[in-house]
Amino acid sequence: MKVKDLMTVKVRTVSPEDKIDRVFFFMNFEQIRHIPVVEKGKVVGILSDRDLKKVFGSLKMNEINALNDNQQMVYTVKSRMVRTIMRRGVITIHPLAEAYEAAAVMAKRKIGALPVVKNEKLVGIISATDILRAFVKLTSSSDSLIKQTDKSPGLSSSRIFQKAKLK
Repeated sequence: MKVKDLMTVKVRTVSPEDKIDRVFFFMNFEQIRHIPVVEKGKVVGILSDRDLKKVFGSLKMNEINALNDNQQMVYTVKSRMVRTIMRRGVITIHPLAEAYEAAAVMAKRKIGALPVVKNEKLVGIISATDILRAFVKLTSSSDSLIKQTDKSPGLSSSRIFQKAKLK
């Protein structure tokens, strides 16, 4: 299974000059956990929801204005640019790489996503969640095929695995 089979192709990106408000919006309202930072068509950084939490968690009280308006708390945060918090030296992967290679890199580096790059252009992103979804699908397919062997004595376990990989 290739990275291209699992990756998300509609990728939200930000530029280093964007304000973190935009990142905050994507992460909170569009449920995005990893956002590549692109400049002149090239991936130059990445932001995760954890990076954003670190920034907001480290704010001093004089940087936050809390207003009680109709029993709701409203926070105004001093603007920062994406370039000040993005992670540089991004590890990327090619769409034709094997999915297990992406999983191995993410596990070894303890990162949750890899931008997928072809000819220096961002073409997608693959996350640990994408890989877990594939694992669940493959495992559930294998389980159902294994149950079929109870009814079909001529079906070997190696043929079951081959069938599961083809789906």
